[in-house]
Amino acid sequence: MSYNFVEELSWRGLLHNIMPGTEEQLQKEVTTAYIGFDPTADSLHIGSLVQIILLMHFQRSGHKPIALLGGATGMIGDPSGKSAERNLLDEETLKKNIAGVKKTLERFIDFSGDKENSAELVNNYDWMKELTFLEFARDIGKHITVNYMMAKDSVKNRLNDQAKEGMSFTEFTYQLVQGYDFLHLYSNKNCKLQIGGSDQWGNITTGTELIRRKVQGKAFALTSPLVTKADGTKFGKTEGGNIWLDAKRTSPYKFYQYWINSSDADAEKYIRIFTFLDRVTVEKLIADHQEAPHMRLLQKTVAEEVTRMTHGEEALENAIKASSILFGRSTADDLKQLDEQTFLDVFEGVPQAEVSKEFLEEGIDMISALVEETGFLKSNGEARRALKENSISVNKEKVKEDFKIKTEELIADKFVLLQRGKRNYFLLKAV
Repeated sequence: MSYNFVEELSWRGLLHNIMPGTEEQLQKEVTTAYIGFDPTADSLHIGSLVQIILLMHFQRSGHKPIALLGGATGMIGDPSGKSAERNLLDEETLKKNIAGVKKTLERFIDFSGDKENSAELVNNYDWMKELTFLEFARDIGKHITVNYMMAKDSVKNRLNDQAKEGMSFTEFTYQLVQGYDFLHLYSNKNCKLQIGGSDQWGNITTGTELIRRKVQGKAFALTSPLVTKADGTKFGKTEGGNIWLDAKRTSPYKFYQYWINSSDADAEKYIRIFTFLDRVTVEKLIADHQEAPHMRLLQKTVAEEVTRMTHGEEALENAIKASSILFGRSTADDLKQLDEQTFLDVFEGVPQAEVSKEFLEEGIDMISALVEETGFLKSNGEARRALKENSISVNKEKVKEDFKIKTEELIADKFVLLQRGKRNYFLLKAV
């Protein structure tokens, strides 16, 4: 074994609950464990990153991980931690989502198949689709009592919430369906451990109970705490919505910015949870940060480590470059290296005006560009004064009144960045 999985999770703050005997099982032999991922979208967001990292730690500690895609359970919806029933997905949407989630997972976990502990990807629809309701009721349902199922927090919380409509039979059966997944993987892939978030404890232990009653087997459970933010807002969300692991949904720049903007208290937690830096390095980084918090050492380290792991070195470098454009020294060449999406992310909310590309071929003089074409400045006199004061830049380069904006100034073949002073921006968009 490369390292002790349970010990590693403990110091990182990744261990919430563990069934007795789990650690002994992991020390005894190479063990197979699984985590389930709901294919509710065609990518995972950073809310799933903890579970991905748990599988990565599991594989790095010498054990075999299975990532289970809930093709069947995605058609039902897990009530754990939910206050309302989820919309059910049709088969075509599920197929698209499963393909997207698979692609995301393959960036983090080794599925190559040439090692004893290579990861596997499974879809519970493959073994659920042939199962009839009568078979399920007869072979599985009889082993778990309604009393046992009703005692689970995920069920009790929903039934006790008077403001809601209660819980459908579909959702009530979810823990039994998830328990059946565990039984299937135990019987067919010798999978002895299920891992999940703390809200999954009830569903996971239903699986261990089903394995005990149905096949007299011994299976184990381990959960991690749900990540919370110090200010009480939801982890992984911004005003613009989820932070996704797919660059098409959340650009590497915005992804990087999410971690950079974390509070000191959160960054201290994130450095343990979301990076693979060793304990000595992490403790030194925390101590150094506390000595000089204004340097934001923890935030920068977390942002770099997680962006590199998720999007690769090149995307990280571009994100750092893009971040320095607003706050540091940068040139027209730096701007021109940005793709359109990253450029728009950096200058989100900056006012824009459209101009014909034909005008740019002839060249637009600075007074027209600042006043008539954009309304960036109020009058020709104000524009002349600003130009004389050397406070006007085009694509981060200072310009004089005789400068003309031409097509070669275009960034991503579409934009010109006008700037007055340090923080006052305007975008000219060529159409």
